[in-house]
Amino acid sequence: MSGTTWFVGIDLQRVFGDPSSAWCAPRYAAAASSARRLAAAYPDRTVLTRFVAPAAPDGAWKPYYEDFPWALVGDDDPLYALTDEVADLPARVVTAPTFGKWGVLRPAVGEHPRLVVAGVATDCCVISTVLAAADAGASVTVVTDACAGSTDENHTKALDVMALYGPLVHLATTDEVLATCG
Repeated sequence: MSGTTWFVGIDLQRVFGDPSSAWCAPRYAAAASSARRLAAAYPDRTVLTRFVAPAAPDGAWKPYYEDFPWALVGDDDPLYALTDEVADLPARVVTAPTFGKWGVLRPAVGEHPRLVVAGVATDCCVISTVLAAADAGASVTVVTDACAGSTDENHTKALDVMALYGPLVHLATTDEVLATCG
């Protein structure tokens, strides 16, 4: 699997896509639509991640879930389900109770892969995953219009930080990525 290009859709879940959720990323629908287009270009090499609450928070997660007690539900709760835009994709799904997903992605994508990354939130789970993957030797393309932040300003700030990691991390649009993967 080394060196293979994989599409990774990070946390495309109801908790981040539902406008009534406190964790909704305002541009979720556009990001999910672009993520679906990207996944179609990698039909046998798509991994979707899911953020879930831990069974029993510990460490810094204790006060975190004191602030968000409504999110402390089981990983089978509809809150943590993939949204309709991506639920039917032929993809491997990996789950973790952490913002960064590199730990659960690495066994799925192998050593030193090329990753095309989309998802939410740019300023939380995306940046946490991308920087860890790049640090481990993965080549990462963050698809700017297939990500959504907690706010537009935070989305831009996170992209700016990830751009500092070039050439390990590259920023591109959905159309730019699709134009090069044929």
